[in-house]
Amino acid sequence: MEIKNLRYFLAVAREENMSKAAEQLHVSQPTLSKTLKSLEEELGKKLFVRHSFSISLTDEGMLLRDRAQDLVAMSDKIEQEFNSLDDITGGYIYFGLAESYQIRYLAREIYKLKEKYPNFTYHITSGDTEQVTEKLDKGILDFAVLCETPDSNKYEYVKFPEADVWGAIMPSSHPLARKKSIRVSDLIGQPLFVSEQSWNNEIKAWAKDRFNELKLEGSFRLSYNGSVFARENLGILLTFKDLINTEGTDMVFKPLSPELKSELYLIWNKYQTFTPIAEKFLEQIKKAFK
Repeated sequence: MEIKNLRYFLAVAREENMSKAAEQLHVSQPTLSKTLKSLEEELGKKLFVRHSFSISLTDEGMLLRDRAQDLVAMSDKIEQEFNSLDDITGGYIYFGLAESYQIRYLAREIYKLKEKYPNFTYHITSGDTEQVTEKLDKGILDFAVLCETPDSNKYEYVKFPEADVWGAIMPSSHPLARKKSIRVSDLIGQPLFVSEQSWNNEIKAWAKDRFNELKLEGSFRLSYNGSVFARENLGILLTFKDLINTEGTDMVFKPLSPELKSELYLIWNKYQTFTPIAEKFLEQIKKAFK
């Protein structure tokens, strides 16, 4: 199975139109159709359903799309890594990042590295622990940032200089907005928004024996989306301080009580082989975070 054929397949899956995909790839439509037919014959499965003016994926096609995205990303990363082995002025680093205001520390170190090595390029993928560690394990990422203690059997890591403080975001008109801090008892009966990961870990540990009295209205992987729902009075968002800017808005942030904090970690695979620029970055950030 050739990477080029997978690129063709992904273009058609993305555009859902053969002619548009062919135009994007700068190939003829007959060439593209022949490639896709060959791919279906190679796999022994039908990948597309042809409609009058569009194309949709079969279940098998959706499975291939997910696998092909990782394979193409890995191919691109390998090519870039080898191209940068002799490049002493730059190279590529791939990061998978959790949402946190403490990411500013990482951004500062990237800025310093850019000043020393102007040809250095970085790629950012955002997601929760499951999403970023899956890509890290596959070798698609060089580093990941997590909001929970890493598995020391699988990863090396350094801890960020500061921890994130948890709180509740709600409209300033909400009855709880007048409180200095929010306790578990305040949240009983309130519809709550938070990531599923944090609901089953940090919030559960914080609420202790009253956790089962709390109501998860909906889970969000991105706090910004959760804040939009909170603004529309659908519930209270539990998230990190400074992740959502409430200054000058009709929203407020109130810290949880007792205080709840989450440490942030930069992790990488054990026994990982890095490119020269990634080695320089790791050496730099170990000194900065020490």
